[in-house]
Amino acid sequence: MMLGKEKIVEYRIIDDEQLPPIVITMDENDEVKLIINLYHKVWLMLNRKTIGGVTEGLFDKISAVLDSHLLEQRQYELLEGE
Repeated sequence: MMLGKEKIVEYRIIDDEQLPPIVITMDENDEVKLIINLYHKVWLMLNRKTIGGVTEGLFDKISAVLDSHLLEQRQYELLEGE
């Protein structure tokens, strides 16, 4: 993984009764892979605008998790320095 380079997201379209409508996962190179399951085609179409709008909320949640982790790591550093 190289920092500063634009990431390419792999998209796969499947048709599988066992999987959820959308899966965000990683590929064999540890890059982002998004799987769209057409088994849930009607649901995906009905919710397309909602699904498209989740990116900001998703970013906020991931950012909050990262901030929490970094604060915890910083507290460990401060304790070790005492």
